[in-house]
Amino acid sequence: MLGLIWSLIVILFLIWLVLLLLKIGGAIIYLLLVAVAVLFVLQFFTRK
Repeated sequence: MLGLIWSLIVILFLIWLVLLLLKIGGAIIYLLLVAVAVLFVLQFFTRK
């Protein structure tokens, strides 16, 4: 349950960061962030 809450917080934080970066216009940083997020999610699910 605690892991679920933490993952939700992380997802919301990542969405906020993405919106912030899109506002600034950093497309490369946005792509890097998406790549990191995907790797993090994959690592999180494979760890279980």
